[in-house]
This record gives sequence, structure tokens and C-alpha cells, in this order.
Amino acid sequence: MAEEKFPINIWVNEERYQKLHEAELAHLCQEKLAGMKVIQVFATEAQKDRILKLFPTAKFDASTTRSIELLPRKVKDAIFDMVVRKKKVDVLEDFLNEYEASGGA
Repeated sequence: MAEEKFPINIWVNEERYQKLHEAELAHLCQEKLAGMKVIQVFATEAQKDRILKLFPTAKFDASTTRSIELLPRKVKDAIFDMVVRKKKVDVLEDFLNEYEASGGA
């Protein structure tokens, strides 16, 4: 059985959509809530646990969406920037490693 993945939803405004388009990732956007768009970056069980330990404000919605919620804006911004820079959404391990190596800066 495949390992369960847990989404982190990152809202996409027009500026972000343009960056995704330039990185050839705009097709990954999903429509949510009255035409607003999101991209999803997925975490493994181990990555989810690391995130919840590193970011005390983060919560895991176990009852409905099974998603990671309430990450600080700067964290979501940094994940988004890494998605654009690496031109893929499978960036969470790299992000966590860089974050931990920098001492959380």
C-alpha cells in the first residue's frame, strides 16, 4: 500500500500564478473557494511530524481534510519560492533540511 501523503495548501494570487506559469507549473493549480487557486505540496508521515515539531502553530486536521494547517506565512512563502525555483512541488524534504540546517532562520 502506498504511503499516505498530507497536503499543505498554498494560496495562489495573480502574482504567484504568473511565477508558476513561468516555471511551467500553472497546471498544478486547483480551483478552491469562489475561483481562488491553490497548489498542494505533500508531506509524508515523517515530514508531517517534523513540521508539527518545528512549527508549534501548525496543526494537522485529522478529522476532515487530513491536511497540515496554520503554518506561518513566511514558511508557506518559502515553500512556494522553493517550488518555483526547483520547478516541482516535491520540495518538502529539501525545504525541511534547509530550514533545520539554517537553525530555523
